Amino acid sequence: MAAGKFVVLMVMVALMVEGSRAMTLCDMNDEGLEACKPSVTQPNPVNPSPECCKALKGADLTCLCSYKNSVWLGSLGIDPKLALDLPRKCKLQMPSVC
Repeated sequence: MAAGKFVVLMVMVALMVEGSRAMTLCDMNDEGLEACKPSVTQPNPVNPSPECCKALKGADLTCLCSYKNSVWLGSLGIDPKLALDLPRKCKLQMPSVC
């Protein structure tokens, strides 16, 4: 499932929350991860911001796909269903390998 690749993105958001040090994951920096966080957390997720979609557009989606089955997502407050829906909401196409 192509959307599953974006669960990886949400793992990146979670990693960003873990610390304040600058980091990059799958070509997304802290700012990009933080921009997407409100769209993948319950109880009141919002539509992705332009900043989130811009960060996703520049991300390595194939890399992000590798996190789709991560057990970390729930423990980090990331709703996998919401994470999987981000690319569609940002009008992005997932790589076929996802």
